[in-house]
Amino acid sequence: MPTNPTTAAPALKKVLRPLHLWALAVGLVISGEYFGWNYGWAVAGPVGFLMATLLVTVLYVTFIFSFTELTTAIPHAGGPFAYSYRAFGPLGGLVAGYATLVEFLLAPPAIALALGSYGHFLHPKVPVLGTALACYAVFIGLNLLGMKESARFSLVVTLLAVGELVVYMGLVAPSFRVRNFLAHPVPLGAAGVFAALPFAIWFYLAIEGVAMVAEEVEEPQKTIPKGYLYGLGTLVVLALGVMVLTGGVTDWRTLSRIDYPLPEALAVVLGRHNRLTQLFASIGLFGLVASFHGTIIGYSRQVFALARSGYLPGFLARVNPRFQTPHWALVAGGVVGAAALLTGTTAQVIVLSVLGAVVMYAISLLSLFALRRREPQLERPFVAPFYPWFPLLALALTLLSLGAIVYYNVWLSVVFFAGLGLALAIFVLLGRHQRPVPADALLNAERL
Repeated sequence: MPTNPTTAAPALKKVLRPLHLWALAVGLVISGEYFGWNYGWAVAGPVGFLMATLLVTVLYVTFIFSFTELTTAIPHAGGPFAYSYRAFGPLGGLVAGYATLVEFLLAPPAIALALGSYGHFLHPKVPVLGTALACYAVFIGLNLLGMKESARFSLVVTLLAVGELVVYMGLVAPSFRVRNFLAHPVPLGAAGVFAALPFAIWFYLAIEGVAMVAEEVEEPQKTIPKGYLYGLGTLVVLALGVMVLTGGVTDWRTLSRIDYPLPEALAVVLGRHNRLTQLFASIGLFGLVASFHGTIIGYSRQVFALARSGYLPGFLARVNPRFQTPHWALVAGGVVGAAALLTGTTAQVIVLSVLGAVVMYAISLLSLFALRRREPQLERPFVAPFYPWFPLLALALTLLSLGAIVYYNVWLSVVFFAGLGLALAIFVLLGRHQRPVPADALLNAERL
């Protein structure tokens, strides 16, 4: 369907370069190195969780190499929604869009709760929930000012967060003891490793959010692969280093159910009242801020793309004429996040967000296979290496993770899939599955 230039879809501004994408890729995820992963210790212990983390690292390496092919071939703010729509039509787009929304709408509340917990650690009188809600107000406001300003802020806080984690590893490394890491072992078995998978995924969750700023990237075919691959390499080193070193400095059980494991571990090494401990806890907020900021960008672009394509109310696709940002999408996602803050715990919110992610990974990988078969002529500036083995391995590990999450989180899974079923039912009853998305709304993601 040709695009009518007089009714062109709202446009986003192209301002992002490789360094910005690296910062966004790392910034989206880096809060996962600060908290959340430690809940995996509670079900698997450090050794079992290390195995889960290595398994998930292989998943993300193979997935990102495969996903980058889609992102560069179809640079669209809808990301997985656009790929699945092109591969499987309107119903495929709905499944991918729903899963991605769950992931990116529920990751920020978990991070906001951690921000509140860090603030409470520093100053016990600071309320956790009040701080979390205030963070939403502040960072939605920041994102309203424009992508260029948001990208600069993301770069600064990400550099500070990476630097801080490097310093943290240097401070705790001399106190690492293998006997601490191996103490109080949880019986090693597949059950514990599988139960820990959602928390291992939290180490890398949301790196795929880079796809949602594809329309705002200069030369996306060249820039996106660099941002993804440099970002993933950085995160692998940080995730394994932080997790292993933290597990060897004290009794890991004391860190397995709190939202601020790193400053607590540093307090054991240096003393709670040591100035470095207090300083680390203070600047530790940068890592959480980087991810909170990045996931707000991610959810706003997904809401914007779905609304522009007719899957959500049209007003959510409006772009602010002054700042060229999707202001209503930002606000609507903030309302959903605030509601999640009031109803869920950190661990529950993490599991739901991860569940959305693995469903999205699965349908994205299936889209890759479908488009390779149906559209061999599609220009692919980046080609997944070792095809089909890399994407097949990624798909197998994704389905394994999905099965484990559902098995160990039955009621949360019921909530997730009931929501998906309701969305599909409404979509079909309204006849939307029979109406293709206009080309000017879907840009270059329309089916050929």
